[in-house]
Amino acid sequence: MDLHRRHADTLFNDIFLPAETLQIRREVRQFADDVVRPVARQLNTTPESRDSFPHALFKAMAAAGLYRIPFGADVGGRGLEFPTLATVTLLEELAYYAPSLASALFDGQAILVGQTLNRAGDFLRKKYLPQLVRGEFIGSFATSEPEASTDLSPHNMQTVATKTEGGWLISGTKRWITNSVAADYIAVLCRTGERQTFLFADMKAPGIQVSDPDRKMGNYAQLTADVRFDRVFVADDHVIGTENGGLRAALGALMLGRMGIGAIGVAMAQAAFDFSAGYMSRRKVFGRPIAAFQHWQFRFADHATAIELARNLYQKAALIYDKTGNAETEAAMAKVVGSELAVNVARDAIQACGAYGFVQSLGGSGEQFPLESIYRDAKIGEIYEGANEVQRWVVARNIFGRDITG
Repeated sequence: MDLHRRHADTLFNDIFLPAETLQIRREVRQFADDVVRPVARQLNTTPESRDSFPHALFKAMAAAGLYRIPFGADVGGRGLEFPTLATVTLLEELAYYAPSLASALFDGQAILVGQTLNRAGDFLRKKYLPQLVRGEFIGSFATSEPEASTDLSPHNMQTVATKTEGGWLISGTKRWITNSVAADYIAVLCRTGERQTFLFADMKAPGIQVSDPDRKMGNYAQLTADVRFDRVFVADDHVIGTENGGLRAALGALMLGRMGIGAIGVAMAQAAFDFSAGYMSRRKVFGRPIAAFQHWQFRFADHATAIELARNLYQKAALIYDKTGNAETEAAMAKVVGSELAVNVARDAIQACGAYGFVQSLGGSGEQFPLESIYRDAKIGEIYEGANEVQRWVVARNIFGRDITG
């Protein structure tokens, strides 16, 4: 996939980033160039199947130490001063070539599952988090259900955990569960009476069934599927956090995930921008390069500005979290801005490139083009890990207060 010159290297200045973050960007970009770029087209255009889970890339990411980046030295991590900032920077670099890979194997694995374990009690954290850091298991994060996704309130949740001797029995169905077709363990949000509890279950336990992967319009490398639980036993020492405190634990991980979605959106926008800017500079219509027309000059100047702002926003959200432990409003803003930016830039990039934006490959010449997959992949960012309408409500709540917004 030829994305031409990276305009971020000249239009964006990393002057405010810590030295450790700049080093992470260099490391991950080299990995992405060497390992992800050669297989990006296959990842981005191969429809979902049980056999299409990218096991080789998962192992390569672990071998390169990418899963060490978000975590402390006590569990085998890098022990960075600003781990969240490094994590979202990593996501942008991976997603520049393969956004669904970044979403599945890093957002889903390291942020949602990993950060949930990072906040768990000593037993779970010390037992499982070092294994995750070393890449020894694949994890899934299960909150959504057929009738509960954006709304995770207890009364809406149908997956129930019932107390039994020595633990819990889970029954119900979770939907849209990333990595579930290949997962070894799963973090499951369950209704327990009037509240919710987060449980860490072994995917080999009796009573768990995983459907075939969903067939989606995009994000092909992010395999999602239904997971059905029929009286699945989970021991008491596998409660994540506290009994009846599950929703808080889930939302904490999702807040970090929203920064990640913002970073992935910036990556897609940048990739679409780079390809189309190169195309418009070469392609001539009416005797002039497309880029010579003021309409496209102004449009892409606006997109360059928007990419700069969105990148700064996700970085600021991450840095605030690293320094204060909370960035709910900034994370919501970063997700909205980054995800909508990806859709807008990809749409204009396709329009500017015409049929060469719309086509995946040419039958006559065999040439391949990236914009159609970026456009397909971009839309989900406005939906998953909390729809953008809900993120706007989070921001509004911090403007007007809960008494007014609810």
